[in-house]
Parts: sequence; structure tokens; C-alpha cells
Amino acid sequence: MSALTRRALLRSGLRCCLVMPWLKPLEAIADQSAPQANPSDQRTASGLTDTEIILGVSAAFSGPSRGLGIELWRGASAYFTHVNRHGGVAGRKVTLKTYDDGYQPDPSVRNTMQLMLQDQVFLLFGYVGTPTVTRVLPMLKKFQDRNIFLFFPFTGAQPQREPPYGDFAFNLRASYRQETAGLVDNFVRIKRRRLAVFYQADAYGRSGWAGVRRALQQYGERIVGEATYRRGEKFTASMRKQVEILKASEPQAVICIGSYAACAAFVRDAVDLGLRVPIANLSFVGSENLLKLLTEMGGDSDPYTRLLVNSQVVPSYEETAIPAVREYRALMQRYDPQPPTALLKEAYTPFAHSFVSLEGFLNAKLMVEVLRRLGDDPARGRLEKAVFSVRDFDLGIGEPVSFGPERRQGLQQVYYTVVAEGRFVTLDNWEARFS
Repeated sequence: MSALTRRALLRSGLRCCLVMPWLKPLEAIADQSAPQANPSDQRTASGLTDTEIILGVSAAFSGPSRGLGIELWRGASAYFTHVNRHGGVAGRKVTLKTYDDGYQPDPSVRNTMQLMLQDQVFLLFGYVGTPTVTRVLPMLKKFQDRNIFLFFPFTGAQPQREPPYGDFAFNLRASYRQETAGLVDNFVRIKRRRLAVFYQADAYGRSGWAGVRRALQQYGERIVGEATYRRGEKFTASMRKQVEILKASEPQAVICIGSYAACAAFVRDAVDLGLRVPIANLSFVGSENLLKLLTEMGGDSDPYTRLLVNSQVVPSYEETAIPAVREYRALMQRYDPQPPTALLKEAYTPFAHSFVSLEGFLNAKLMVEVLRRLGDDPARGRLEKAVFSVRDFDLGIGEPVSFGPERRQGLQQVYYTVVAEGRFVTLDNWEARFS
């Protein structure tokens, strides 16, 4: 594609920002400095070279939720590195073109414009978060003639699973609707029907809140109390006001829809203020980072972790009888992938294993399978057909993966974990733990 055509497309994209509420005004984007890029700056017409397939990533590598983007990237990189060292996909290495968005919508939009119109990546992969992805989806619809799809975002929200944007994304993980329904089902089953919700005041939090409300309605119940916080809150923030609001509603359990820093702050203040009920978190929270914050406060951490129950969308990485878990642990140890130093603005110590990096690993494993099904001459126009050919694929976790025109989410299972001996392990008995 000529430079003139790229400029024309970029102008077209920026014009749409002026008339569509999901994008920043033209001036705001044009005034931003260029996103931070990887050392490699090779451009192609189709996201391909003779030696590479280039995937575009925008995720949080800075800010209070940076652990999510970093861990997801590390898990995916472990598998891609392994594939590349064994010849790649049909002779091409899989390369990630990665930008930091800090888990903020505006940088995510800017990065996506860069990836689609300037970098011209083959596809988008491994985005993090609902408020970011929901702002990107309309761009995919706007430029649908370019056949650029978003693969396996780290969010369980509904917008990329439903019209009008569901046709532009493929999901691997279970949805927030499934996670919240499972939590509600289990709490009701052990006679904890009075449920309150603590949630992030944005598209992510509202998606989870709607899931809890929908699930409770099946039992003739309603949310008894709710409190919100602003995205980007740090662990040092006080959540006393939110705890007091929920405590006044006399809940028998609280479901949190947030990220690890804010949710850890809520748990800390809830325990300190005497709200001693089970506190559940969704998979997006980042369980290991949540636990790290609560256990590094000093003193006895047991009161802060004993009543935690986190839903997950991948099995426990402690379950080494599962083939994909063994493979994940071996490749994480062998390659120990580190995030691009150019993207890191704050110190971060990665975990040897985490639910988020395991999810990134499984995302990459399925991504490679899809790319292989494109054959020796990959083309974006055949991506949907390649994905839809995935039927009962064994990813190695005991749940077959299937896709189709009416099924754009590969996995459905939700797992539940609690803290034991300083780590999250599979919850086997809800009654024994919480009754």
C-alpha cells in the first residue's frame, strides 16, 4: 500500500473520531506523541514478511494494573518463543508488535490506529480490559474491509460477544456473565442469598454488575448493596466509604468486579472494619498480584485471605496432572520471558506462574493452531474460515475448543479458587469453606 493511501486511511480513521463517541477528537489524538514501539519497526502491506507473521498488541504495561498486561504477554511469549525456535509457522516466526496503553481507553485507541493503519499488522492479539476493548471494537467495524480481527482479548465482557461488534473478535475465555452466574449459583446453594457488589465504575464493572443482577434474578433475588470506585485506584487508596455502604446492606457475601490494586484495598478495609463475609473476585482481578498486596502488608495476613474466593477461566497452574499446565510450566521455566524494557516505566517483578500468564499461554497456543490452518500463504481474508475449522480441538486442559459462525468463544468452563498456604488452589467444597 502506498504512503498516500495509508495517509488517506489514517485521515479517514481520524475523521471518524470526530463523529463517533468512542474515539477522542482529532486534535487530542494528533497532539499525542507516537506510541512506544518495539525495537523492530518493520512495516509490511499485510502483516507478513517472508520470515514473520506480525501480531499487534495493546495492553497495560504501566500503571496500577500493569501486572495484567505483563503476565498475559509473558505467557503468550513463552509459547511463541518455543514455536519460533522450532521453525515458526510454515517457516515464519510469530512476532508481537507491542504498545503500552496503561489500561486506559484513549491510548488503546491510539495504539490500535497505529497498529492497523501504520504498522499494518496481520491481526490484533492479547488486548487487556473491557474499557479499552470496547473503544477499539467500533474501529474494527469501521475498517472491516481490511479483515483485521481481534483475537483472545483478556476480558469477559459482552460487547465483543454480541452484535454489532461480535463478528470482529474471537474469544477463548469464558465470559463475565458465566463467571458471575457461577459465583451466584454457588453462594445461593450454600444459603448466602444476600449478595452485594463492589465494582469499577466503567464498562468492565457494569458488565460484571449486570451479570450478578441477571443471575440473582433467576432466584428471585436482587443486589442488596453496591459501591463503586474509579479505574486506576492504587492499593494505598482508602475504600472505607465503600465498605461502610456495603456493610450497611448486611450482605452474606460480596462480589468484586475490579483489578487487583483496588480490590485488595477493599478487602483490607473490609476486614479492618469488621465485614467478615466471603469476598469473591473475577478472573480479571489478577489473583497473584491481589494476594501479594494482602500478604506483604505485614502481620498476620490470614484474616485478609481466609474468606477470598476467586473465579478463574483457566485451571490452576498447580494442577500438574493437566498436560497443558505441565507444558506451560516447562516453557515458562525454560524461556522466562521478560516484558519489553522499552515499555516498562515502573518496577515489576514477574511471577514464576500465574493464572493470567497461563491464559496468555493458552491464547498463544490456539493462535498458532489457527495460523497453521492458514497454510503456507496466510491471508487475513481466510482467518474466519480457519477459526471456524477448529472443532473439538484439544488444547490440553480437558475441555475441547470449538468455534463456528454462531460460536465465537472457545471455552466455557469456570473454575473457583481459594487461598491455602499462601497460594490460590482449587476450591473443592463450598459448604466446608463458607457455610
